[in-house]
Amino acid sequence: MSKVTWKIVWQGERDALNLAETLLSEVWFPPTDAASLMKDDAAKEESVADWRLEAYFQEKPDLQALDQFLNEHGADVKERMLEEVPDIDWVAHALEGLGIVEAGDFVLYGIHDQDRLPKDQELIPIRIDANLAFGTGHHPTTAGCLEILKKIQPERPKNLLDVGTGSAVLAIAAAKLWQCPVLATDIDEDSVHIAANNGQYNDVTGIDFLCAAGFDHADISARAPYDFIFANILAGPLKELAPDMAAHAAPGATVILAGLLADQETGVLEAYSQAGFSLIHRLDHQTWPVLALEKN
Repeated sequence: MSKVTWKIVWQGERDALNLAETLLSEVWFPPTDAASLMKDDAAKEESVADWRLEAYFQEKPDLQALDQFLNEHGADVKERMLEEVPDIDWVAHALEGLGIVEAGDFVLYGIHDQDRLPKDQELIPIRIDANLAFGTGHHPTTAGCLEILKKIQPERPKNLLDVGTGSAVLAIAAAKLWQCPVLATDIDEDSVHIAANNGQYNDVTGIDFLCAAGFDHADISARAPYDFIFANILAGPLKELAPDMAAHAAPGATVILAGLLADQETGVLEAYSQAGFSLIHRLDHQTWPVLALEKN
């Protein structure tokens, strides 16, 4: 695992820092080696807490270029501090303090928080440890996908696809909730390996993991049609995948889309409307809405 030697800390509004975290992890190149969004005071409620974002890099980033990049992409973060840090595993360190997340019918935790799980026996636990794959459950796109399941209460799927699975939170949630077959794919080989490990940590069966870009793999087509599809990626790929999504979805299938920004929602919905989908529910979020669609 790569080591990093530079840390940048931003402070500000949680939504702006959430956006900055995603941009640094998925759009900026080379991406951050680790990023962690946290409250300055863990005891405070999220709505009143001060927030900070820590991002770690192997090479000293160009701060002027980085400031311009974040500003151009709508991340209103101005206060930052750069420091050189000791050569330790900052990926694990950055994610270690994220804490427990409750989302919908689920509670997500790292192994370091196992003793602090809530006593509510109805919540379904999902263990996701510190790693390099996107999707710990702390980002509102991942949590939003879990929350929207409780809102729409779909029928138990018979065949489910998770496109861009990341750390496999959504695939694991589906396998635990519905005990249905799941195909979880990601374009990144390391993410697929991490996702498979997370499946083992959670003792779930019925999930197959596959490295693939979008729907570009024979095994994805061979298992179609799907009656439920997760796609928690970015707005551009979501729009590009709309025709393939329609081709692989069964009539009446539920499709959950996330990873789009609020100002990108109209374009995404237009692409899916043209592909034969209708909006059935929207989970509102100032920055990261989550859309539930149905195949016509």
